[in-house]
Amino acid sequence: MNNETLIAETISFVQKTLEGAEGGHDWFHIERVYKNAKGIAENENVDMLVVSLGALLHDIADPKFHNGDESIGPKVANDFLHSKKVSPKITHHIIAIIENISFKSSLDGTPKKERFNSLELQVVQDADRLDAIGAIGIARAFNYGGFKNRSLFNPDILPNLEMTKEEYKKSTAPTINHFYEKLLLLKDQMNTNSGKKLAEKRHLFMVNYLSQFYSEWNGML
Repeated sequence: MNNETLIAETISFVQKTLEGAEGGHDWFHIERVYKNAKGIAENENVDMLVVSLGALLHDIADPKFHNGDESIGPKVANDFLHSKKVSPKITHHIIAIIENISFKSSLDGTPKKERFNSLELQVVQDADRLDAIGAIGIARAFNYGGFKNRSLFNPDILPNLEMTKEEYKKSTAPTINHFYEKLLLLKDQMNTNSGKKLAEKRHLFMVNYLSQFYSEWNGML
């Protein structure tokens, strides 16, 4: 099977698998990450097939929708890639991307130098993080907050800036807290030059949004 056919069949598989998914983690999220990953990859010396498949499969079974089980996504992706006779080397690389892409993975206490890393992971991770910030990121945050019936904001509940991975996974805090606990931190965690440049504008949009939010919350015109 040539790469073009493999990508097309992967897209079809992801679209079908994510039918009915929560709006911030549906096919359109995957599509945006896929497009951004390809754009960022143009300026990096990477394996474009690994980047493409990693982007398309990175959220095939997000743990937050599977009782926190982090093994399902890698298994689903591995089974699919095996069924398409993708080489073990590429398959292992893609599984490693899925296992290491999330923000919460950085909260488990493992030193960065001991984590899996590759240029392909960096590209896909930047693309995924770009979709978590800016206008789209704000929309996704509140969509998920509504999905979980969380309050928009509660001034009596302060953000937890020292969360462990388990605390992050179990958090039920208001959506505004998520800006401080994750979204506003992502700009400085980007890997590639392209990702860093794109993140600057989206970060500023969130800062301005929060200023407007607090003004309206406090009754100011």
